[in-house]
Amino acid sequence: MPSYAIFLDRDGTLNEDPGYLGNPNQVKLLPGVGTTLSFLKNELGFKLIVISNQSGIARGLITKEMVESVNEKINELLAEYNVLIDAFYYCPSHPDFNDEDECICRKPSPEMVFQAAKDNNVDIKGSYFIGDAVSDVECGINAGLKTILVMTGYGKESFSSLKKQNKFPTFVAQNITEVISIIKKDLLEKIN
Repeated sequence: MPSYAIFLDRDGTLNEDPGYLGNPNQVKLLPGVGTTLSFLKNELGFKLIVISNQSGIARGLITKEMVESVNEKINELLAEYNVLIDAFYYCPSHPDFNDEDECICRKPSPEMVFQAAKDNNVDIKGSYFIGDAVSDVECGINAGLKTILVMTGYGKESFSSLKKQNKFPTFVAQNITEVISIIKKDLLEKIN
């Protein structure tokens, strides 16, 4: 039976974004991330799947191994909250350095979401995408997910940019902690 998932951006949503994060020792979870993800997974039963663009690889600034060591570090830190990310998907490409076919995975393309949904038996219709960037919201919309823009990271600039394009996330949260009440309320409305 398919399950539901929370698709998450990584840098600026889960952890501080110093730009092209490649050193696991620099990983700092944003406030509330551990307890929020623990609640979403352990209490509400969502799978947690990270979907991120990692163009630093195409730019030669970081390697795939560095991205994967950062992902491992995130799970190491989350383990203290009794939660782990179920799967990490990332696109290493950038249009300045790669051809169109190689960039097909790049958000706002829904390609990584569809692949993750297939690999992890996820029902997209009851799932959400949480992120701080325009590409996160657009990716979620393109995949048919409910979207939550968090105002951490690039959230404020993204909201302004989306507003100008007349594109809106389904929900806006000041931070990741606020996501819990948004999703709980949305789930209750579905039941009633």
